[in-house]
Amino acid sequence: MPDQSDDTDVIIRVNNLEHSYGSFKAVDGISFTVKKGEIFSFLGPNGAGKSTAINLLITLLTLQKGEAWVAGYNVADDPQKVRESIGIVFQDITLDRDMTVWEILEFHGRLYNMPREPRRKRIEELLQLVELGGKRDERVKNLSGGMKRRLEVARGLMTRPKVLFLDEPTIGLDPQTRMKMWDYIRDVNSTGTTVFLTTHYMDEADHLSDRISIIDNGKIIITGTTWGLKNSLGRDHIYLETSDNERAIRSLRDLPAAGEIRAKTKGFNVPVTIDGTKALPGILDILRREGIEVTTINIHKPTMDDVFVFYTGKEFRDDPGARGSDINARQSGRRGG
Repeated sequence: MPDQSDDTDVIIRVNNLEHSYGSFKAVDGISFTVKKGEIFSFLGPNGAGKSTAINLLITLLTLQKGEAWVAGYNVADDPQKVRESIGIVFQDITLDRDMTVWEILEFHGRLYNMPREPRRKRIEELLQLVELGGKRDERVKNLSGGMKRRLEVARGLMTRPKVLFLDEPTIGLDPQTRMKMWDYIRDVNSTGTTVFLTTHYMDEADHLSDRISIIDNGKIIITGTTWGLKNSLGRDHIYLETSDNERAIRSLRDLPAAGEIRAKTKGFNVPVTIDGTKALPGILDILRREGIEVTTINIHKPTMDDVFVFYTGKEFRDDPGARGSDINARQSGRRGG
């Protein structure tokens, strides 16, 4: 196949990528592109294949099937060039606890043979960016979780990468620190760095991403902008809980203004193409005639949760078994990396 990596607006291209651990297929024939300068997210539950896909793109895992290009370089043929073009922040903290903030960045710069003056200048720029200037002489073991994540972002940016890979960058952080991390990620992106993010947080993907690929069971289900994905579900959603949800859903299937009705844990969503407040009286009339009692009503705009349920046909999961598979796969990849 000819090299398709030279598109002027594409910085990552993946064709039919597959990867298995024994009989378990972690990545199952995915294809996608990432545009230069965008924030692109893989959104999916733990165990969906997100980390495995990233490890393939950053050359920690050997490609088994399919092709990928990053920053114009073939991942299989030019792994060193790929590594020189990217920055990485792993899901797990990978900082030396006994080194200071300055030493972490200084060591990373030396590792990549950055000249002394440009290296020192870059460290100062990054300490300002992630607001760690006052912690330059602090040892890593004394930093908070949020500070460690910010330091890892700074380390990933030392070499001015064309693409910054962030694997679950805010996992384990409190809500306020997570939102602050979003600001840093936007600041990084505003300088022209392409950001490839994996997350299982719906709000994170929604607030940060230019485009999102929903991934589940190793497959990409759908890709689009946040507004495009949500608008594809209808103008408003009416969430109902009733005395007989199955019969209620059957009664409403032929409602002219309704889209595809989806059952949820305790109730169901009715996507409508008109204002929800105008559609609701007709819905209640139908259910009243059927003798079905309505116990809960909520009208809302479509969310990423609604998008995930609609396109995967199930609630977002975060089960320990899936998480274990994802961690084991990632650790296996690193050992073989």
